[in-house]
Amino acid sequence: MSGSIFGRLFRLTTFGESHGPGLGGVVDGCPSNIPLSEEMIQLELDRRRPGRGEASTARREPDRVRLLSGVFEGLTTGTAIGFFIENTDQRPRDYSRIKDLFRPGHADFTYQAKYGLRDYRGGGRASGRETVARVAGGAVAQEFLRAEGVEVRAYTVELGGLRAGVVDPAGARDREFFSPDPEAVAAWSERVREVRAAGDSLGGVVEIEALGVPPGLGEPVFDKLDARLAYALMGVGAVKAVEIGAGVAAAGLLGSRNNDPLTPEGFGSNNAGGVLGGISSGQAVVARAYVKPIPSIAVSQRTVDVSGRAAELEIGGRHDISAIPRIVPVLKAMVALTLADLMLMDRRLGRRA
Repeated sequence: MSGSIFGRLFRLTTFGESHGPGLGGVVDGCPSNIPLSEEMIQLELDRRRPGRGEASTARREPDRVRLLSGVFEGLTTGTAIGFFIENTDQRPRDYSRIKDLFRPGHADFTYQAKYGLRDYRGGGRASGRETVARVAGGAVAQEFLRAEGVEVRAYTVELGGLRAGVVDPAGARDREFFSPDPEAVAAWSERVREVRAAGDSLGGVVEIEALGVPPGLGEPVFDKLDARLAYALMGVGAVKAVEIGAGVAAAGLLGSRNNDPLTPEGFGSNNAGGVLGGISSGQAVVARAYVKPIPSIAVSQRTVDVSGRAAELEIGGRHDISAIPRIVPVLKAMVALTLADLMLMDRRLGRRA
């Protein structure tokens, strides 16, 4: 199996490195007659694009997508959808000074151990730049889901230890940091400036919500919806933990408080996050991803070189202060891809028209 393929029926295959010619992918399994264009995909790519916002890298990439196949006259044909995004602002020379050093918090050491070599130019395939292809593939999945009445949205609920209230999740799409609370933006901006001045980085928490998910998605035992979501979100490099619904907080609740009561009008709460027994309940599917701080920092760190000799390292170059907000559309894409795949699985098994 390849580590560059996601999904079974709605399948995304990606390729490319941070400082190579570009990145791209192929979406297999998308049904025909779904409206799709480069402009639709570009909307999602622009939300992830580097060089935007206070927490972002100084690298400037237009991230213009080219559709290569699978679309005719604005509709998917049912065949493989190929796309490509060119790298235009690579600076591999930024890494020449540290090419023989293992960067703490990065995949340098493990890639060297696994393959016997590594692409030191920004981490190659392990770079966060790899996620641009996920966003493009996820944009295709979102158009399919939209045709099925499902909407996926994502927003930041914590940055650098500062929480935000979920008061306007719909407006988060057009707000700095994808904040669901307009009042959190100023505090987060100040926190980013403080940390940038110190040469350090920040982590945070992103909530992803899928609305309109029909009941019945997910398989018993080994292919539970929540298990597939956790797999999808944990597959994003900076994510270190995932919650569904009440998540970790459920461990501290009484059963009488954690259980979601059923009434003739519907569920009385959603601690389950829209998933019961691994199968969607028809409520909003809610997941949270916990994102680590960016490991490329200007603070001196202890490390070793490729020969095992002790060294000190300060990483220069152009780096984000936090994976947030650019990781938000990536996580949204992974949830969309998961739901699209499970929806097609239900269709194949004859459970859904």
